[in-house]
Amino acid sequence: MAKGTVMLAAGGTGGHLFPAEALAHELTARGWQVHLATDDRAERFAGKFPAAAIHPIPSATIGSKNPIALLRAFWSIWRGVREASRVIARIKPAVVIGFGGYPTLPPLYAATRRGVPAMVHEQNAVMGRANRALAGRVDAIAGGFLPENTGANSAKTVVTGNPVRPAVIEAAKAPYAASGASDRFNLLVFGGSQGAQFFSDAVPAAIAMLPEAQRKRLRVTQQARAEDADKVKAAYARLGIEADVSPFFTDMAQRMAAAHLVISRSGASTVSEISVIGRPALLVPYPHALDHDQAANAARLAAAGGAEVHPQSTLSAERIAALLGAAMVEPERMAAMAAAARSVGRADATRLLADLAEAIASSIPVAEFKKGVRP
Repeated sequence: MAKGTVMLAAGGTGGHLFPAEALAHELTARGWQVHLATDDRAERFAGKFPAAAIHPIPSATIGSKNPIALLRAFWSIWRGVREASRVIARIKPAVVIGFGGYPTLPPLYAATRRGVPAMVHEQNAVMGRANRALAGRVDAIAGGFLPENTGANSAKTVVTGNPVRPAVIEAAKAPYAASGASDRFNLLVFGGSQGAQFFSDAVPAAIAMLPEAQRKRLRVTQQARAEDADKVKAAYARLGIEADVSPFFTDMAQRMAAAHLVISRSGASTVSEISVIGRPALLVPYPHALDHDQAANAARLAAAGGAEVHPQSTLSAERIAALLGAAMVEPERMAAMAAAARSVGRADATRLLADLAEAIASSIPVAEFKKGVRP
């Protein structure tokens, strides 16, 4: 018999759904029945998400300044609140947990109106708009990179870290092996769906500027958009560089573990995986990210000594070549960065998040949870 029911609420994108999925697996293993509330976009995840039921809840993004569009958005959210309230009355969750994105607003608002314990998880170092709107209403805030001791909501904030995939936990078992002066140097470059185009142009051009002896050491794995992949492959072929170029790698965790240096964007999941596996990184925050959350995430890892942060506007091909060339001849510095990154990795984030969820479901205050009190 299940301990009780937990409702998870997440926006219909992978970035919001993955931490919810990781927690769902953990809570199910602990004997809870999990339900998912999300928007229609999540139907494509339906076969993979470990939920007893998936409840589509109306919602909308509040981004327009057009009064009519705003009215429509608020009407959709209000319809979602009413629908979420009906679902909550029927399944009687012990706790409702939101993972960001506007589709979480109706379920969390409905839960707090009904007095159901509630919490949110924020992946980034800067709280997203939906979570900001809910922060004052919920009982606890779990943070991937949020500061625990400053800010209006610090008393209810617990740094759990961000859940990472099982493949990342497995890859983290491989220690960093620095590349010696004549050894092969594995470079991993990726940028996500929005941020990869810059790397497709800049990194091959930078590598072309390296001395031939350094080019011969390089082995490149690079994520590129489908429309750019052939161009990137051709650029490396002309340089005689051994390279794997693809829009998607199913074994990204293993490739990260094999890397001597990572060049990437700094989304919350990326920074979490780099730190858990423990690899030196040159982070280039996506310049068009809302709330500049990527810059804040990168700054956290850089402050620990595990990464360097370079704004895209400062990165000419010549500058990238200089940074990469220096990394290739400084194995001790790369090893120190790898160790620093690993020192702040939270491989136990899923367990900590589940512990906090069970505490909130049991009405244990955050202050007591921080002192070690558990259900």
